[in-house]
Amino acid sequence: MDDLVVLRREFSEDEDGFLAIVIRDQRWDKEAFSRLDRAMRDVCASFEERDQQDLPRWLAEGFWLCADWLPDHTAHPRFPRPEPSAYYEAALKRLRDLQYWLVTGVSPYLSDDAVADL
Repeated sequence: MDDLVVLRREFSEDEDGFLAIVIRDQRWDKEAFSRLDRAMRDVCASFEERDQQDLPRWLAEGFWLCADWLPDHTAHPRFPRPEPSAYYEAALKRLRDLQYWLVTGVSPYLSDDAVADL
């Protein structure tokens, strides 16, 4: 499936989308996060490779939600965090890195090998 299609679903109110699960179910779905993360990385790499200058508004908003809104929402004391805190710290750092990559067009990673799945 095209990565932009995957991201549109992950950023939307689609019942299986990562953000919808976080908001509706008040839980962090690791599988949905992995799907989101991979699609975000692939889109960033594709946009960087093509020197993409224009970003669709929905895409910029989705990256913003993940990098700027999600950390506050999931830091609430009532938000369940069954994984070790290091996992969430790494995931939220990844989202900030991906937002930087999308907006600047420059990967914060030295190589693709340095970006492992969380």
